[in-house]
Amino acid sequence: MTEKIKKIQLNDLHEALGGKMVPFAGYNMPVRYSSDIEEHKTVREAVGVFDVSHMGEFMVTGPKALDLIQKVTSNDASKLVNGQAQYSCFPNEKGGIVDDLIVYKFEDEKYMLVVNASNIEKDWNWINQHNSMGAQLENISDTISLFAVQGPKAIEAVQSLTPVNLSGVKFYHFTVGEFAGVKDVIISGTGYTGAGGFEIYVKNEDAEKVWKAIFEAGKDFGIKPIGLGARDTLRLEMGYCLYGNDINDETSPLEAGLGWITKFTKDFINAENLKKQKEAGVNKKLVGFILQEKGIPRAHYKITDQDGNEIGEVTSGTMSPSMGVGIGLGYVKTELSSPGTEIFIAVRNKSIPAKIEKLPLYKK
Repeated sequence: MTEKIKKIQLNDLHEALGGKMVPFAGYNMPVRYSSDIEEHKTVREAVGVFDVSHMGEFMVTGPKALDLIQKVTSNDASKLVNGQAQYSCFPNEKGGIVDDLIVYKFEDEKYMLVVNASNIEKDWNWINQHNSMGAQLENISDTISLFAVQGPKAIEAVQSLTPVNLSGVKFYHFTVGEFAGVKDVIISGTGYTGAGGFEIYVKNEDAEKVWKAIFEAGKDFGIKPIGLGARDTLRLEMGYCLYGNDINDETSPLEAGLGWITKFTKDFINAENLKKQKEAGVNKKLVGFILQEKGIPRAHYKITDQDGNEIGEVTSGTMSPSMGVGIGLGYVKTELSSPGTEIFIAVRNKSIPAKIEKLPLYKK
């Protein structure tokens, strides 16, 4: 029996806007409205809005909330102050990653975890399985809509909708306030594009009102709806990991360059083994690369050295709309992972030279 595809709250609105809808992570989602390149450039140069309401949200509350979060996540959530968000991951018991996520701290006994749409059920089961301390958990994913207003003009485009000083909402911080006449909206200085902007969390019943208000307020700034196609090229230019491609149940956070969110100052699931891995050194590393000749790298293309020996595999690749060249992420042997190293990507029957670059690949 095929699983029923879920619809986000504004599904019909996206169809009316001409969005090309595709099944993604179990949801019917707009992949593009015009063209991926045009939408990508809108976000890099002006302002665009993604409806990413397929993402999952879990509330973790009560006296044991922090204890549970510290156990299941790799980063140190005890360092968070109220109104701060933190990128983290759920390590599994065998060295890989259950999912990556963002932890939001509202107050000492109130947190929200935002997880990937494809992993909502898996993550929910994982957290409940490890909730031996009795934290209170609520899966509110089906009641929340999430809009990412992204781009250099995001602040001026929507500032008229809120008394909150948007310039004062720092990166990876958030506030709860009135937005478009709706109370208790989460306004977060986060996003998946590297272009600046906000993510706006609203209740489903307020979603259409808020969406329309954003577009009305932003019309003088060239605001446009943006699909998942451009979201992928934007995040890839920044070198942001995509779960299922660049990180998964088999990839260690240390291999994925996520040592910075793996804090051994506390105990968490599989911390001991990851600490040993850190001390011993990893055998492969996730790197970003730029093709030196024409071509488009794709996931699972082989990466070789100059003698044709296989040294790794592409995990994500595209033609960069901002740079006009083929770019990608992939795992290579650690000894060949330094920026400046020449590698080769097997594109169909050709071997295309590429250079490993320090992330982000797109330098503003």
